[in-house]
Amino acid sequence: MPTRNSPRKGSLQFWPRKRASRFLPSVNWNAINSGKNLKGFICYKAGMMSAFVKDDTPDSMTKGKKIIIPITVLECPPMKIFSIRFYKDGKVVDEILAENLDKELKRKVKLPKKSGKKIDEIKKDYDDVRVICYSVVKNTGIKKKPDLIEIGLVGNAEKKINFAKDNLGKDISILNIFEKGQLVDLRGLTKGKGFSGPVKRFGITLKSHKSEKGQRRPGSLGPWHPARVIFRVPMAGQLGMFTRVIYNNKIIDLGKSSDKELKNIKNFGDIKTDYIIVAGSVQGSAKRQLLITAPLRETKKQAKKNFELLELR
Repeated sequence: MPTRNSPRKGSLQFWPRKRASRFLPSVNWNAINSGKNLKGFICYKAGMMSAFVKDDTPDSMTKGKKIIIPITVLECPPMKIFSIRFYKDGKVVDEILAENLDKELKRKVKLPKKSGKKIDEIKKDYDDVRVICYSVVKNTGIKKKPDLIEIGLVGNAEKKINFAKDNLGKDISILNIFEKGQLVDLRGLTKGKGFSGPVKRFGITLKSHKSEKGQRRPGSLGPWHPARVIFRVPMAGQLGMFTRVIYNNKIIDLGKSSDKELKNIKNFGDIKTDYIIVAGSVQGSAKRQLLITAPLRETKKQAKKNFELLELR
């Protein structure tokens, strides 16, 4: 028999394999250079469907034909600005809190009694401006407690501060941030599967039915000396609830709930606010909060895809 070659199991890019500390991950906003105004938006996964579309992709084998593709529906309630942050050399030098904040924010953070400074009082000794936004999720019926995340802005410092000024205290719609046919990245947590064994967790092969001390486990945990189990040995532990990014999802359609009837979605219910439909699957369970961002590394293959939505099934 040939020499058996078994490479190590499990990518070290995702190590340690433990539950994420929060639902919405932090993002390196300096690396994302595209977008309209905001570089990201909070959305909630409704579920998957099949879409009857016309393929208008150049050089596609099904160009001009009507095909069925899998799609994911995301509900995107409006967002509001919680505060404006001013950065200097990568550190926060000042922060302005918005006035008349929603009372549901008290469930999430401790609100100060007074807002403090005004925007015009801030010295121009800063090189970046970002905003902390929260979702008005009470409009959806999913829950009442909003989600907060810091989001980067597009443009120079003057353009960023003007956008923050104009939208302070107002509802920000996803229809003003992203467009139909655009590529987006989706960041969030995968489905949680709890405590799992090494066969399901790392995909190791089952041992022979005559083997001792179990079949669904690794054969050896290592030598006697050094007398320890190294981290490379596939062991049982947490599976799921990991932060992952799905790159270059194509927006097939977006709009308001009144434009299209999206009702009785399994494990979710009805879409009551704005929505986005993207091609393919997205990580997480129904009602899972996700962060939709401008593409970090857009690819030509995904960018040239063009689908005309005809019907949802």
